Amino acid sequence: MTDATFQEGAERPVNVSAVDAEDLKVLSAMAQDAIFPITEMRWDSKSRRFALLLNRFRWEDREAAEKRGRPYERVQSLLIVDDVLKVSSQGIDRTDAETILSLLALEFFAGPDGTGRLELTLAGDGAIALDVECLNVSLRDVSRPYIAPSGHVPDHGD
Repeated sequence: MTDATFQEGAERPVNVSAVDAEDLKVLSAMAQDAIFPITEMRWDSKSRRFALLLNRFRWEDREAAEKRGRPYERVQSLLIVDDVLKVSSQGIDRTDAETILSLLALEFFAGPDGTGRLELTLAGDGAIALDVECLNVSLRDVSRPYIAPSGHVPDHGD
């Protein structure tokens, strides 16, 4: 028996979860370069859930798009973090409803007894930190793919 490959899921909506740091690396790679308006960020303290509606670049489809000579795609996805105890941010102006943020990475810093801090690193030195009781993150596509407006693969000039 072999593990599924990244390409096998290319034509299906993504629905993945992370419960440990290794899982989170995969989820982070899939969400890298997702963009979202600051207004699409929610924390429900009562249910201890933090959610983002992202416009995710379809990294898993990049090779197929290049082979077929068709445009790159994005898709709307929900990034949901459960068991959140506290949310904080730095480097972003939450009062500016016109702000568009770009997600660069998700990283988990473990604490005692399964607790920890999930950091969402944003372009432009911004960050969102979620203190969590345990790591419980999901990424689920909620729309059909659409042509990426820029027409380009995200590039950080590395």
